[in-house]
Amino acid sequence: MRSEGKTLKIWLMSAIVLLAGMVQGAVAAQAAADAVAADKLKEQLRSEVVGKTAFPGEDKEYIIGHGDVLSVSIYGEGSMAATAAASGPVTGIEGEPQAGRDVPGHAGGGVVVRMDGRVSLLHVGDVNVLGMTMTQVADYLKKLYATVYSNPMVSVALIQSNSRRYTVMGEVRTPGVLNIEYPITVVQVIARSGGFTEWANHDITVVRAGDGVKTSQGEGGKNTLEFDYDDLVKGKKLDKNIYIQSGDIIIVH
Repeated sequence: MRSEGKTLKIWLMSAIVLLAGMVQGAVAAQAAADAVAADKLKEQLRSEVVGKTAFPGEDKEYIIGHGDVLSVSIYGEGSMAATAAASGPVTGIEGEPQAGRDVPGHAGGGVVVRMDGRVSLLHVGDVNVLGMTMTQVADYLKKLYATVYSNPMVSVALIQSNSRRYTVMGEVRTPGVLNIEYPITVVQVIARSGGFTEWANHDITVVRAGDGVKTSQGEGGKNTLEFDYDDLVKGKKLDKNIYIQSGDIIIVH
């Protein structure tokens, strides 16, 4: 009887362990399914709120370029920045501090994309991220860090964009090279540059040469758009008030 009781006890314990393993596997599978469902749910709810409205910039993933500041972290481990980014006010392309962009120490352990397109990260060293999207970098680093950690949850975020720039020159009060910090149209570029000089004839040429970074999404060819600002003021040819892209050259005649 004791032998039978011992055998029954062992069988019950084995059944409990097996059942626990099955439950754990089911939870893991459910968690993965929930992640997919959550993405679909967010798209569905957003569509219910804003409809099918397309907002500037949402149709293209951000392409990482020189000077961008990224945050790379692993859940449970923290920032993977090998060196802390320099503290102090963030400067523009000409070295002048830019208002509203003071990021002391780049909180969150930011790393700067150097001129060679690489960032320095703990445990994996220098990694080339130039021309990649945020999603591609996250997937790439997850595979790299899988050699160091077991199933790492890698998070990559853009702290500051420094690579997306345009040039405005000609008959504006403050020509120069400026960062694209938000979607901006040609008319807004003119206003941001202080408006026309007294010698301007209000003719504008936009040369779209691209930023020279070749990506998996391809590199656009050069094209030129010319129009008269006065037409826009009169409500004509409003479709020519395009959004500026990285590498654009705006010439005001």
